[in-house]
Formats: sequence, structure tokens, C-alpha cells
Amino acid sequence: MDGDFLNTLAAEIRFVRVVWTDNANVIRGKAIHRRAVADYVQHGVGITAASQAMPAMYDAVIPESGLGPIGEIRLVPDFDTLTPLPYAPGHARVMGDMVLEGEPWSHCPRGFLKRIAAEAAQDGFEVMAGFENEFFLLQPTPDGGFAPADNTVFAATLAMDLARPVIDDIVDSLIAQGVPVELYYPESGPGQHELSATYTTLTQAADWQVVFRETVHGCAAKHGLKASFLPKVYAETAGCGCHLHLSLWKDGRNIFPDPKGPGELSDTARSFIAGVLEHLPALAAVVAPSPNSYRRLQPHFWSGAYRCWGLDNREAAIRVPSSPTGGGSCHFELKTVDATANPYLAAGCVVAAGLDGIRRQLKLAPPVQVDPGSLSDAELAERNIDALPANLGDAIKRLAGDALLIDALGPSLAQSFLAVRQAEWEAMKDYQLDQEVRLLLERY
Repeated sequence: MDGDFLNTLAAEIRFVRVVWTDNANVIRGKAIHRRAVADYVQHGVGITAASQAMPAMYDAVIPESGLGPIGEIRLVPDFDTLTPLPYAPGHARVMGDMVLEGEPWSHCPRGFLKRIAAEAAQDGFEVMAGFENEFFLLQPTPDGGFAPADNTVFAATLAMDLARPVIDDIVDSLIAQGVPVELYYPESGPGQHELSATYTTLTQAADWQVVFRETVHGCAAKHGLKASFLPKVYAETAGCGCHLHLSLWKDGRNIFPDPKGPGELSDTARSFIAGVLEHLPALAAVVAPSPNSYRRLQPHFWSGAYRCWGLDNREAAIRVPSSPTGGGSCHFELKTVDATANPYLAAGCVVAAGLDGIRRQLKLAPPVQVDPGSLSDAELAERNIDALPANLGDAIKRLAGDALLIDALGPSLAQSFLAVRQAEWEAMKDYQLDQEVRLLLERY
């Protein structure tokens, strides 16, 4: 990109934020002043290699990550993602790729997802994806804490009216950044809302997830509110998921549906889903990677706490939506995911598991058309249904023992990710819910 690049920046842009997500899924960035942007176009900004070794609790290096104070990584802007920030006038954002000595750095989550997308393409598939977010809107209290912005119930139009100014601001800001919004409704929890965007290509879906979180936080702050995507804020009410929707395409055609196949799914789709289910206990450490995540993954909360799939079954980990037109099921929804998950790692590992199912031609068990939480232990065993890991520590052990996923991540990224999340588990495993919320509310 030549020096004319500055001409593409709007006159009011003062800073361009180059953004990355770390292994704890904290969104971080370095901002380049407009007069200096041309100097950083090709080689990016420098960041310490230790940036991928920090847990959610504090800015300190986890030694077991294999990273430390030695080493400089270049965070190279992907200017195809450049967008002004409607909620932060004068600033723009661009996604960064981590580069070492001119090559993608092995610890880079965004580089990992690009690699997985390329592997899918080698198998003849284009993966389309979308994240579906739930979040809380909270208002400050005189004691320095936060309370729900409302106490309405699921889909209450009153909640729409009460939250309309901030929701409208969020939606307008997302659309201005090129993220098309499809549906909105108030969710079941107090002050809880859900917005969903349309599906897109795999890497862009993860980019949009970063944009989504940033935008919701920024717009809420403008309105004197705090937003949080934390999986479980209140013990007795619904938690926040970040459901991942996936489909496979070939030659411009969605190859998931087959009206005559079991579940109205093609053989390829069923094998892909079977692969995800086979690896799901290990995937849990990536898609639900916070100690707080496992407070959400409980029966009867529609969170996908059991390893099974079903047609429009919202208690199964994988829900296959029925087709409104009768043409077959076009995608599936993994309900286990929450927004403490790095979207690049979560999407990449899920796709790697699905591709493994296709390559091995795994067979998909029959759909579960009852609430698995209502079944006895004997009935669960008879149907080969098991609960997901009970806590992050158990999930980390399952991931460490899953050769397919460790190989997909690569030794460096696997080591740093496991070290960071293990440190979080060790620090928070004895926390009460209120302690987790005080620590993590600001992070997510």
C-alpha cells in the first residue's frame, strides 16, 4: 500500500487502533496517530511476545506458556478490515495479524483460523459462520456496583422500549461498520438482550465477533451503562451464550441440507456434526474457557450442557434448526460457546473437529428429541449421552489429551493457550460467583 493510503482515511480520524485478541480473549490494541500510519502500513506495530501469555486476572506472564519478556512480534494491520468507530469519533479500528520474521506467528489466533479455513478449502469446502450473542446491560449503583438495567422477562416489548436508545445506537453502529444485523429481542435474564448478525465467511465471522463486543461496550458506555458478555452474572437467572452457527459450502452451494436424509441433513453434514460431538469435551476448554463458563453450562438453562444433538432441541449442545421452507436443514448451532472464548480459536477448533468427522466418515447418532436433563443416568447411558466437563480444570485435561485438536492448534499455540487457561483455573477454582463477577465483568 503506497503513501496515498492516508487519503483513504476520513479527515476526522486521529487514531487507527490495531486490534488483537489474546488467549484470555481480552481485546487489546495499539493506536497509530494518523500522521504516522503510513510508516506502519507494511511492517505494523511492535508488541511483546508475552502478549499471548497473560491471563484474564492481571498483566503478568504465565511462565508455562513458553513466552516471556524476550521477543518482538509485528502486529500487521489488515486494512481490508479498516472501519471508523461510530461510538468513538476520531478513532478507527483495523484487525491485526501477528507476524514474526515475515511469517505468520505460530501463536496468532487469527492466523490459526486462516490456516483452518485454508485446510477446509483444500478439502473442497468453504465454511460459513456466525456468532449469536447474548449480553447484559447494567446500570451503576450508589455503592459502586452494578444492577440490571431492567427486570423484564423474555421478549418483553417493555424491555425493547426501555433499552431502545442504546440498542438503536448499537445496531446503527454495527451497520455503519459493515456488520448486518438480522434479529433483536430481550432475553430471559434481567437486563439481558440478544442481537444476531447474518452469516459470513469464517475469518470475517470471528472479526465481526470482535467488532460486536467492542461496539456493545462502547455504545453502552455512551449511555451511562455497562455491558457484559460474562457467561454467568446472576446465579438463578439465564446466562449469556455466544452460539456458533456453521454450514459448509461447495461451488457456491450450501451442502448441509438434504430433505431426504436423517434430520434433513446430508451425509457430509452429519459426519461434520459427529466430529464436533466426538471432540466436544475437549472443545469445551476452547469454547467455554473461563471458570465462570461452567456456572452457565447447567441442565435446564438452554445452554447445551449435554453432548448430544437434536432437531430444534435447545437443551442439546448442538441444535439443528428445522427448515422453514422444507428444503432441509441449512446449518447447525453449537450452544456451548460463550463470549469468554477467543472467536478465532473457538471457530477454528470446532471446524477442525468437524473436518475430522468428515475425513473419518463418522456416523451421527439419532437426534435426541427430549430434554436430556430429564433422563435418568441409565437412560443417558443407554442413549450414549454424557454431560460436558463439570469445570474448566476437567475440560483442560480433555483438551490436553485430544491429539487432533492439539495438532490443529500446533505445539506453540496449544502450549500458550493451555498455560493461560490453566492459570485462570488455578486462580479462580475456589471463587464464589460474586468474586468471579467482580474480577471478570470488566474483561468481557
